[in-house]
Amino acid sequence: MKVLLDTNIIIHREANRIVNQDIGILFNWLDRLHYQKCVHPLTIYELNKNQNIVTASTMQIKLANYNVLKTVAPLHPDVVNVSKAIDGNENDFNDTKLINELYNKRVDILISEDKKIHYKASVLGINDKVFRIDTFIEKVVAENPDLINYNVLSVRKELFGNIDINDSFFDSFRDDYDGFNEWFNSKSDSDAYVCVDNGSIAAFLFVKVESKDENYQNVNPLFPPKKRLKIGTLKVISNGYKLGERFLKIVFDNARQYKVDEIYVTIFDKRPEQLRLIALLEEYGFVYYGEKTTSSGIEKVFIRDFTRNANVDYPKKTFPWLSGTSNVFIIPIKPEYHTELFPDSILRTESPSNFIENEPYRNSIRKVYISHSRNRNLVSGDTIVFYRSGGIHKGVATTIGIVENIITDISSSQELIDICRKRTVLKEADLVEYWNRYPNYTPFVINFLYAFSFKKRLNLRTMLDLGILPSMDSVKTINSISIDALKKLIIASGI
Repeated sequence: MKVLLDTNIIIHREANRIVNQDIGILFNWLDRLHYQKCVHPLTIYELNKNQNIVTASTMQIKLANYNVLKTVAPLHPDVVNVSKAIDGNENDFNDTKLINELYNKRVDILISEDKKIHYKASVLGINDKVFRIDTFIEKVVAENPDLINYNVLSVRKELFGNIDINDSFFDSFRDDYDGFNEWFNSKSDSDAYVCVDNGSIAAFLFVKVESKDENYQNVNPLFPPKKRLKIGTLKVISNGYKLGERFLKIVFDNARQYKVDEIYVTIFDKRPEQLRLIALLEEYGFVYYGEKTTSSGIEKVFIRDFTRNANVDYPKKTFPWLSGTSNVFIIPIKPEYHTELFPDSILRTESPSNFIENEPYRNSIRKVYISHSRNRNLVSGDTIVFYRSGGIHKGVATTIGIVENIITDISSSQELIDICRKRTVLKEADLVEYWNRYPNYTPFVINFLYAFSFKKRLNLRTMLDLGILPSMDSVKTINSISIDALKKLIIASGI
């Protein structure tokens, strides 16, 4: 397998000091899988440009670790057309030449953090072969589970004073912010969220509630008075476990608990990890607001409206709020899959120690549900109530999700695997069995967002007594319930 690495990947890999741990994980996987690490001659040219003799010589030695393409492919007419439509300068055209190698099948994969490269790949229909660092890691983790050491990992709340400030994870913060260590030590009695992998920090989050009287003089434009949740510190190393989504859900859960009007974050956009975080935030409704000026430089400010409204077409933009006008469905899920998929909805009768390993399907906000039900008329923005099956007394409603879309036109078991990978507890063999279960009736997939966990779990008997469900048949397959029934359930469940 020949993997072409964009110049931005090489720069971060061969920098004198690596502050992006994702790069180390990426190259570790490339080595373990014995993939050829290739670079384009243009990368050599770009790395040597504007460098002094000593730096250029050092870089030449480092580039000996890569396979430089000995020849370059002639520009394919399709690539030429894309270039004419999109490229605006020499750098854009050089990126197109990298895409051209992939389009002409001289390499198998291209890894780049450049947005335009990904857009061009999409136009050319080869976006399934172009990856960012994090998406490549997710791909290989999913395809090679036998190569991963699944150590027990978990997100936990911890006092700053108990966290190792000398962990290399914090080096990038020390580079970006003057006095970071002093600030960190001043927070010794404050809580943060942390995830540790093999003794090293893999993700870290600090949030702070701010009142309407907060001083925002260094934010331009000036913030109007509002109760806000500030994402004070957030960093996630890409490791294939979707920790970014897990930590973002923690942000939204805290915003809801403290009843804030808005969430905001200030962030530099210097490194790929920061750009990926910005992309994730924008995916979930954060928008660029302005700038914040500090002694460390100018940061970008992104805000997320958190007032109660629901965008039924793009529910991620207003997650986790539910629509008051969309349809509501109750969906059964077997006990053996329930808490694997919804770890925050764990029952009191279950042991938390069985669910603390990091798995991508546990951490992700976006999940999938696979069904053979004949009721397939769900649409974006619809509300789902998940019912953990178990009979009249042990079956309970535990979780609320929001539909993103459904996929009914699935042609093969492999396509089903590709759609569901990373977001379902089912293994590939389970998906194949599910596909073959009814040869003349293919399953469909519901893509949904994991929004709420009920504080109090109502069993089937109680839901029947309260008139939330009309009969026991309601929980045998996917069935619709009324919006009034949902309101009764939400009130009775304590959220």
